[in-house]
Amino acid sequence: MGNIRDVRVRRGAVLSVAGLVAAPALVLGTGTAAQAASCTASTGPYQKQVEKWLGRTADGRQSAADCTAIRSFQAGKGITPAAGYAGPVTWRTMKTITAQKAAGKTPNAAKKCPTNKGRIACVDLTRQLSWIQDGSRLKFGPVPVRTGRNGDETRTGSKKIYWRNIDHWSTLYDVSMPYAQFFDGGQAFHSVTKSMYNNPGSAGCVNMRPSDAKSYWNLLKNGDDVYVYGRKPGT
Repeated sequence: MGNIRDVRVRRGAVLSVAGLVAAPALVLGTGTAAQAASCTASTGPYQKQVEKWLGRTADGRQSAADCTAIRSFQAGKGITPAAGYAGPVTWRTMKTITAQKAAGKTPNAAKKCPTNKGRIACVDLTRQLSWIQDGSRLKFGPVPVRTGRNGDETRTGSKKIYWRNIDHWSTLYDVSMPYAQFFDGGQAFHSVTKSMYNNPGSAGCVNMRPSDAKSYWNLLKNGDDVYVYGRKPGT
């Protein structure tokens, strides 16, 4: 009797799982099935906007193909969970990327970063962009950055680089911070291996791609100005 009951329990569990992922189960064992099984069938609150941004038919209804496309975008940008759901984080990321592209080679067109201080590193939290300018002349960038998450925001205002360590190790977070250039307490420019769009963000530092952080290291020095302004979306 114990064996029969165990079989029934196992069969019930299998049926329950099959009921949740019925469609992918039809092609179980294939790469397509594995991908489909990790996709959500739910229509997200930003479904139509996300579909349009991806160049898909913007009907506002989730399909298997929509989910695959959304999930691919999420995985490529380090957005978690990468389940194909058109939620606020995904749509916010798309809007940020659009704003970054629009900045082109004139990121300070609105003159929000000071142009009377000579060499200065500008950080726009709203667009998640940073660049180096000398007066009004662009010297490097703009490049995407990953700034502080909600509750650990990168602090705004005028700063100066006061300490640099090319191979810094954070004893607070027990992580490597290559090309670290500190400008406000424990907040610094430094490189990471994560995507610049990986949510929810840093613990306050301005994270950069390794090549960009290296360029900042070569272009800046102690005493150089840093100006942080704006507000990171979602904070």
